[in-house]
Order: sequence, then C-alpha cells, then structure tokens
Amino acid sequence: MARLASLSLAGITLAAGVVSALCAVSGAVRAAEPDVVIKRDFGGYVEEYKAKYARIRDSGQRVVIDGICNSACTLVLGIVPTNRICVTPRASLGFHQAYYDKAWTAGVKVTSAAGTAELMTVYPNSVKRWIASVGGLTAEMKKLKNGYDLWMIVDPCPDEF
Repeated sequence: MARLASLSLAGITLAAGVVSALCAVSGAVRAAEPDVVIKRDFGGYVEEYKAKYARIRDSGQRVVIDGICNSACTLVLGIVPTNRICVTPRASLGFHQAYYDKAWTAGVKVTSAAGTAELMTVYPNSVKRWIASVGGLTAEMKKLKNGYDLWMIVDPCPDEF
C-alpha cells in the first residue's frame, strides 16, 4: 500500500510538472493581437506616433490602412514592418514637411527643417523614392491614393478587408 501511495504521488508530481510546462509554453505562444485599423488619422506629434507604432511593432499586430493616414500617421510605414501593413482601396496617405506646434508660433504654420529631416530618416526607401518623384516634401500635403504607386510601398490587403 505504501508503494502504491508513493507511485500515485510520483504520478501526481509528474503530471503537475507536465501541466506546468504546458502552461509555460502556451503562455509563450500568446494569441495574436487584433489588427489595428487606420480610417481617419490626420496626424499629430511625431514623438507620440513613434512611440505608438513601436508598441504596435513590438506587439506583433498587423496594421490595415483603410482610409486617411496623413502627416505623422505615415510614420507607420517606417516603424511597423511593411509585411505587417496592408492597404485597402479606401487608403490614402498624405505627406508634408514637419512644422512646429502652432501654439508656439502664434497660430502660424512654420515648417521645421530638422523635423522634416527626422521624418525622412524614419521612412523606408520606397517612401523616400515616391516623395522624391513628386518633388520632395513641401508645406502642402501630397496625397498617395490607391493604385500602383501605393502598392510599390505597401501591399494591398487580402479580399476580406
């Protein structure tokens, strides 16, 4: 009887060890996070977008651009791997020079050469080539809509989008 008790106890210990190991493995293989969908993003502060997209990149999430992605929003193209970004037929990207916060310039739009240079360091070469092909960044928004030029930068989404 004592032998049976020790075998049972050993079996329980072994089973507990297997369960513990399985839990550790399943914790390491977490479920994929849901997609991030961009529909109406007009941009904002560069540093905030860099931090936001770094979190998305690190989480493994995919990004679906399904509408307007202007200004600092476009930094997604240089921070999240492009193989995790896709565009729908409704996608539209808008690029312009960086400018100082209007709160510091009495409401006047004043471009920032340093800020614009920083944007360009983040963009992948495919974006830099497109920007160069349209005359470079200016204070005016340059739009990139669905079609060949956009698909040279980002793949179209699968049909389910």
